[in-house]
Amino acid sequence: MDVQRVPGEGRYAHVEREQRWRLPGRPDGLVAPAEIVDHYLVGTRLRLRRITDESGTTYKLGQKVRPDETSPAVVKLTNIYLSPAEYAVLATLPHDGLRKTRWRLGPESRVAVDEFHGAREGLVLAEVELSADEPPWPPPVPGAVDVTLDDRFSGGSLARTGLVHIGPG
Repeated sequence: MDVQRVPGEGRYAHVEREQRWRLPGRPDGLVAPAEIVDHYLVGTRLRLRRITDESGTTYKLGQKVRPDETSPAVVKLTNIYLSPAEYAVLATLPHDGLRKTRWRLGPESRVAVDEFHGAREGLVLAEVELSADEPPWPPPVPGAVDVTLDDRFSGGSLARTGLVHIGPG
C-alpha cells in the first residue's frame, strides 16, 4: 500500500481550534497550576514541552501544522510522549524558549489562563479549545481582548520574538 505521509495529516493528528484573549492581569479564582516550559525548535514546526503539575512531569514533542498559514486560530497537532532522557537529548537542540504557568479559570472551567515569565513577564492570556462548530465565546473576564487572529500571541511567535511588551490587541 503506497500512502503519502504529509505533516499534519494522518490518524494521529487532531484539529485544535482555539479562541484566545489577552487579559489585563491574572484573574482571581485560578486553580490547578502547571509549570510549562516550551522549546520551539528552530527551523521546524516542532514544539518540545515539559509540563509539571501536582501529578508529576510530562514530556511531549508536538508538531503544529496550520491548515491556513495566515491564521493562528486552527492547527493540526500531533503529539508523542517522551521519556525524561529523550526530552533531555532534544532540549539541547537550538530553540526559542517560553515559560509560563497555566491555570484553570475554575474547577470545572474549559478556560486556561497562561501567566508568562521571563521576557514576557506581565503578559496574561486565556484560551479555550472550541469544537469545530462551536460559536466564539464572550470574553471570560472583564477587560479581556480577543487576540485569536493576532499571530503575535501564538506560542511560536511569542517564543521567537524578543518583545517584552506587546501593544494592545
